[in-house]
Amino acid sequence: MPYILTEKIKIGISACNFGARVRWNIRGWDKFSALDRERNSFIWTPVCPEVLSGLGVPRATIKLVGGNGDEFWESKAKVKNKKGEIVTEQIKKGTLAALENVKRAECEAFVFMEGSPTCGIYRTTLKNKRLGKPPGTFGSLLLKEELFLIPAQDLQSPVKWWDWRRRLHAFIWLKRKEIKSKKELYEIWHNYKFICQEADLEIARKIGEEIAQIDQLTNKVIQNWKKKVLMLLRQPSTFPRIKSILQKHFAHYNKHFNGKTEKISLPPDKISKTNFINQIKKMEKKAFIEKYDFGGVPVIFRSTER
Repeated sequence: MPYILTEKIKIGISACNFGARVRWNIRGWDKFSALDRERNSFIWTPVCPEVLSGLGVPRATIKLVGGNGDEFWESKAKVKNKKGEIVTEQIKKGTLAALENVKRAECEAFVFMEGSPTCGIYRTTLKNKRLGKPPGTFGSLLLKEELFLIPAQDLQSPVKWWDWRRRLHAFIWLKRKEIKSKKELYEIWHNYKFICQEADLEIARKIGEEIAQIDQLTNKVIQNWKKKVLMLLRQPSTFPRIKSILQKHFAHYNKHFNGKTEKISLPPDKISKTNFINQIKKMEKKAFIEKYDFGGVPVIFRSTER
């Protein structure tokens, strides 16, 4: 059986992607609604560091000067608006307030606005293909908190969201799990190794080898092992890797239940990404009903509210 999450995960989200018109030009995006009914499987906390900074809407655009978000918190970089005004202190207060809201809401993940000088992780500008000075001021704090981070634009992609969602469930379950024995550690890795191999086969193999070499299971050993696995789970996969590995799981599943249950057809090579993921979702559901672990999806969400 796959592991099961019954409690809704609490997720923070950049408010401009939640439909709130809090951008500098009084605009926003409702990328959140792309999840349709699945939105109700999570508890959301929208925040906007720039609004919490007291800059208001509309406002002059801002940018990092003299360094990135990490250097901003070391007082080596500043934030300046388009008018040439230094708004460093306002941004500090607003960013810390946003983080406080996320912590107070007990969020374990965050959907960030890429390209923002505050919320951006890998880009702090939306101009052409420039990266700006990543991470942003808020992005820097989110990375240090080691939250599970999801780019907002991926909410609108059925394939990317499916990938983020399955890894988010696996991340949260393992993060919360109290491991008490080496046997339990082995069992968890057996369920998690496939999804970790998708992210990085070499690192995943090393993690498996390290388990075999453990003499004494101390809390430090467990936490170090968890940290490595959680780091892999935060890395997005690619459609070719997802398709290649999950096709193997299809074959294994059908072989295991041959003659005992109705087979589910393997999607053909020439199939759209969306249709492929729809087939995978059917397989997930079928495997759960049959009480069988479907590799690549080690943890599923089944709310007690249903």
